[in-house]
Amino acid sequence: MFVAQVRTFSRLAALVLLAVACSCIGRECAAQFARNSAVGGVKVDVDGILSQPEVGDFRQLQAAWQAGMQTVPADLQRPSELRFVSLRSLEAEAAKALDAGQPVPDAVRYLAGLQRVRYVFVYPENKDIVIAGPAEGWKINALGSVVGASSGRPVLQLDDLLVALRVAESSNESGISCSIDQTPEGTQRLAQLGAPRAGMSPQMVARQQEQAAGNQKITVTGVPNTSHFARVLVAADFRMKRLAMDFEKAPVADMPSYMDVLVSRRAASNFMAPRFWLAANYEPIRRDEQSLAWELRGQGIKCMTEEQNTSTGSIQRTGKPDPIAQQWADTFTAKFEELAREDSAFGELRNVMDLAVVAALAAKERLFAKAGLEIPRLRNDIPVEEFHVPRAVPSQASFVRAGRGWVISVSGGVQIYPWQVADRTEVAKELATVRPARKDAAAQSWYFERTR
Repeated sequence: MFVAQVRTFSRLAALVLLAVACSCIGRECAAQFARNSAVGGVKVDVDGILSQPEVGDFRQLQAAWQAGMQTVPADLQRPSELRFVSLRSLEAEAAKALDAGQPVPDAVRYLAGLQRVRYVFVYPENKDIVIAGPAEGWKINALGSVVGASSGRPVLQLDDLLVALRVAESSNESGISCSIDQTPEGTQRLAQLGAPRAGMSPQMVARQQEQAAGNQKITVTGVPNTSHFARVLVAADFRMKRLAMDFEKAPVADMPSYMDVLVSRRAASNFMAPRFWLAANYEPIRRDEQSLAWELRGQGIKCMTEEQNTSTGSIQRTGKPDPIAQQWADTFTAKFEELAREDSAFGELRNVMDLAVVAALAAKERLFAKAGLEIPRLRNDIPVEEFHVPRAVPSQASFVRAGRGWVISVSGGVQIYPWQVADRTEVAKELATVRPARKDAAAQSWYFERTR
């Protein structure tokens, strides 16, 4: 994302915001959307170029998806504070469908309606690992996300679990990330423009800046860039930046945009720029004394920021936060729970972070070996759905009034280092009582509720 503030128009200058318009595409379930689907706020074409869809695109896609959804089983419809999903049995259910040449049932695809992973339980006596968290039935929301029928919170997806399990070892050092950035060439062209000519209208300046900036590059690392997991990263980055740059108003109260804060403070640093990104935000993972019960804690996501210097026509990171940008980042973090309920992009990001942490924890603590569990189909064989790769997005401009004479570049993304989260653990004896007994596990469904 690029922001340029230029001297023009009055004693106060016009601020030209060059932002991204990108997001994720969910599952294409209708042929007419296979090549150019509108989900999560954008369209993506076969060349990987993202654009803003028309309102009608959302309505058509939502209707097509909902019509193609299977009926949610009655016992999965009701909200549950804690629903349990067996990984051993989950693999069997998915493999059974695929071996029969049938699509994976929606109940399996959406992991029985789980909306977070709160616990991981190891069962050596059953050769199994069970994940558990809040759950309910599901539906398609207006942005094309699969969400809880009453809560609106996104549900976990099998595809994201498959990706998390398969990259757990390789993400040890490099982590998982997404970034949408101005290209070096675009940054140099913008620096060479200089001040607008006398008499240029705001619209003319905007078009000039957009043309100079050109397309911004989307980079995904650590997971396949064709995966739903990758689309979630891109979508969350896009949504966060749109809120920061005031292209959309926050769906929650008392959360101004970064631009609103900047205007109210009438302050900025010459050639300095805030970089915003989203990162993992977990408390130490709790475990019982036998390391058979594990609890993930914390809201999962926080917003980070630092200044960048663009005075030379290149982007130089400083590692220091700007106070105004930090104020906005702190507000985003404080409002995250509300944002995750209102904007499915943020809830989905937390879901994939949960799954990445679970997979890293299992790898680091050798939980599969501890359980005696082998799930080769989940970890290697079951195919992951592929989508068009989001590669670039045209720059976009809008205006607010503030300060004058600044050139500001804003970039960022999403960073997940699941092994760092998995490294921080502490013992909690009481977790042993949370882990339910499973003597009759072989007779149970692949998902179950706690019985008392």
